[in-house]
Amino acid sequence: MIDTTKQKRTLQSDRTPNADPQRGGDESSPQEQSTASELPSNPAGKTDTKAARIVALMQRAEGATLDEMVAATNWLPHTTRAAMTGLKRKGQTITSIKADGVRRYFAVAAQ
Repeated sequence: MIDTTKQKRTLQSDRTPNADPQRGGDESSPQEQSTASELPSNPAGKTDTKAARIVALMQRAEGATLDEMVAATNWLPHTTRAAMTGLKRKGQTITSIKADGVRRYFAVAAQ
């Protein structure tokens, strides 16, 4: 005779949260308890961000073109322009000059 009863699958929601038999129970690490809202938006050690690259390019004596910033960040042009707008809202002074049909952006170094 064939057994037609099926075992009930244990769903993830039915399991004890954070239970790890190798760790010995129901303990959760402090990292697992923190939420995303508690994390800082720009950690102190994180200085090589794409926005920082844009600012560094614009702080050069010759400034930066949109194409140079797009190449440095691998963003699309509209995303790069939006990032510059975000930098302006954060207090960064950004100016631009159009010479020979090419627009160059400049940022004043923070003091």
